[in-house]
Amino acid sequence: MRLFIAIYPPVEAIAHLTTRLAELRLAAASTAGTNVRLVDPTRAHLTLAFLGEIDPARLAELRQVLSRAVAAARRGAGAETPAGCDGPPVLRLGGGGRFGWGRSTVLWVDVRGDVARLGALAGAVRAGLTAAGFPGDEKPFRPHLTIARPGDRVPHADIEADLATLDSYLGPPWPSSELVLVHSRPGPPSTYHQLATWPL
Repeated sequence: MRLFIAIYPPVEAIAHLTTRLAELRLAAASTAGTNVRLVDPTRAHLTLAFLGEIDPARLAELRQVLSRAVAAARRGAGAETPAGCDGPPVLRLGGGGRFGWGRSTVLWVDVRGDVARLGALAGAVRAGLTAAGFPGDEKPFRPHLTIARPGDRVPHADIEADLATLDSYLGPPWPSSELVLVHSRPGPPSTYHQLATWPL
C-alpha cells in the first residue's frame, strides 16, 4: 500500500483559494486546453510525511505509531504553547512559490499561522516512524499545498506572473483539526482513500 500522512484544509479554505486560483494564467491555460495538471480541490492537502509502499500487515502497528506521535505533539504543545493557544494549530494558506524549473516546475501555496506547532507535529510523526522502522521523508519538512504541476507547458513569464499574484494572497484561518493516514492508488486517475484519522 502506498501511504502518506496529511492534514486536509476545510472546504471553506479550499473554496477561498480556488477563487484566487481562477485568476491565474495557469487557469486560463488549462481552460484553453493546456495540461497544467491543476490539483483537484477535493484532494488538496498538506503532506506531513510520505511513506511510500507499506506492507498492509503493518497497518495496525502504523496506527499505533501515529497515535503516540499525536499524543507526544499534544504534550509538547501543552508545555510550550502560550496561554489561550490550546487546541489544534490554527493555519491559513497564503503566498506561494515554486519547486523546480522547466519540466519539473511545481507551483504551491504557502502555509502560515501556527507553523511551528505544525512542524512539531510533523517532527513527532517522522520521529515515531523512524523509531518503528518505517520509511520516511529525508527532506526537511516544508509545509505547502501543491496547486499545479505545469512543467514547461506554459511560458516562464506566466509562471512568474502567477507567483506575483499568489504573493498577495491570504486565506482565512482554520484549525487543523485532524491528522489523516491516506492510501494513494496510482492512476490514471489516481485516487486517495482516508484510512484513519486522529483528532488534534
